[in-house]
Amino acid sequence: MTTTYTNYQLISRDIDRSIERISQQPQVQRETEYYLSRIGDIKSIDDFMADDRIYNYAMKAFGLEDMSYAKAFMRKVLTEGIDNDNAFANQLADGKYKAFAEAFNFNRYGETATVFTRAQQGAVDMYLRQTLEEEAGSDDTGVRLALFFERNASDITSAYSILADEALYQVVRTVLGLSDAFAAGDIDKQADYLKEKLDFADFSDPEKLDEFLQRFTIMWDLENNSAAGIGGSNLLLSSSSGFDISPDLMLTINNLKLGGR
Repeated sequence: MTTTYTNYQLISRDIDRSIERISQQPQVQRETEYYLSRIGDIKSIDDFMADDRIYNYAMKAFGLEDMSYAKAFMRKVLTEGIDNDNAFANQLADGKYKAFAEAFNFNRYGETATVFTRAQQGAVDMYLRQTLEEEAGSDDTGVRLALFFERNASDITSAYSILADEALYQVVRTVLGLSDAFAAGDIDKQADYLKEKLDFADFSDPEKLDEFLQRFTIMWDLENNSAAGIGGSNLLLSSSSGFDISPDLMLTINNLKLGGR
């Protein structure tokens, strides 16, 4: 069994090639060709909602596939747009709704909302990335979490950015060793702890982000993948894979092996 660490590195080190492979899958090709051929003809929210293939493609692109059934909810998101501070999308904790309303901004642009790159190739690029992450997650949830965190890291500006997203918080909890009981506690105390332990600016630094995700993927293996386990971490540390592991990370692994001593 290969490890989360190895699988993540194989994908992330050549992300363009990984996405190109996804784009060539027959089902993905069909849906993408349909989307690009039709999205420019969508002139209203009614048009958008009426074409299930267009709507579902867009929802998946923005990580909202699980909400595809909630058309009344999504109609409200689109109808109110984002220009008013009190708009529905601006009131939702999950920033994906605001991003969706901005990409398909019928409220502001009316019939021309879908002519912009963000609604066309921009949505396609996001769809391909989402599909890549889902495929990786079918084999190893840790890889999907790492790829998701990598994609969204530059948008993390505060503790609440993390707390508002279950997937981002799962990565951080794994790295910091936070229990389920801690995550169920007072939200402001959790935020204070994250502020103390993390420098959010580091997530916009590629090298520091890479080190953070190295730490996550190895610790994920230790906690979740029995075949990787402690033996797997030893194999990683002694391998000639070419992926560097920092001294701090080695110390973390050794402490885990010794039961935290």
